[in-house]
Amino acid sequence: MPRLDDLDAAVGAGLDALDTPPEDAERPGRAARLLRAVVPPVAFLVLVIAVWQALWAAALWPEYQLPAPLAVGGELWTRVADGEALGFVWTSVHRAVFGFLIAIVLATPLGLLVAKVRLVRSALGPFLSGLQSLPSVAWVPAAVLWFGVSPTAMYAVLLLGSVPSIANGLVAGIDQIPPILPRVGKVLGAGRLRASWHILLPAALPGYLAGLKQGWAFSWRSLMAAEIIATSPLLGKGLGAYLDDGRTLSDMPTVISAIVLILLVGVGIELLVFRPLERSVLRARGLSGSV
Repeated sequence: MPRLDDLDAAVGAGLDALDTPPEDAERPGRAARLLRAVVPPVAFLVLVIAVWQALWAAALWPEYQLPAPLAVGGELWTRVADGEALGFVWTSVHRAVFGFLIAIVLATPLGLLVAKVRLVRSALGPFLSGLQSLPSVAWVPAAVLWFGVSPTAMYAVLLLGSVPSIANGLVAGIDQIPPILPRVGKVLGAGRLRASWHILLPAALPGYLAGLKQGWAFSWRSLMAAEIIATSPLLGKGLGAYLDDGRTLSDMPTVISAIVLILLVGVGIELLVFRPLERSVLRARGLSGSV
């Protein structure tokens, strides 16, 4: 008859096996993962271009409304070859990244306060949700009147668009933390600052990361809206100004080229920054997910 100690050891080993993430040998190889990640979006892109070409060939719309894919490709290649496309992307991306980092610094302590202080949540919670749902373009006229057509106006619109999303994501992540974790930290003598850094933020990381992704999306959209409306030689020419040039000149290839560049930046940030972060967070928690 097995002893009680042996049964306890067997149960513990079984539980440890359940908690252990899948072995690397069970995962598909790097080449297979790369193919699985690259082939579907490339196939979808080819399908979109084929449908676009068919619609253009059918001449359902005039050329100035629906140009041929080759016309857009030619405009895009011209901008890339003379280096203008890189300048547009750099002007917008470095501004968006800098503003997004400032938004993280502001939104993280704000989210902690809203999540843990009941009075602050009652006072600010509804306004954060309201600001998150407010279209970012609505802030552009106010920012221009406050700060003029300047980089400060751009950053103001960007922050007003992204800070509420990041803060709300952190609040949602903290709300899902098991109550026992903060209690254990308190019993072990962790103060508010240490508990926030070592317990709340790591435990709320999935929700916080979702808030960061949404905050980046709002940052990028807010910046594009600001660049389209507030144009000035002092601001340089970003992707939004390039898009507005196409509208002003009624040049649809330029408009679509600008949209393609804006989309490529969004996809690139997702694939190069947020997707690896999501994957590492899921693996650290023994989850595979679909990323």
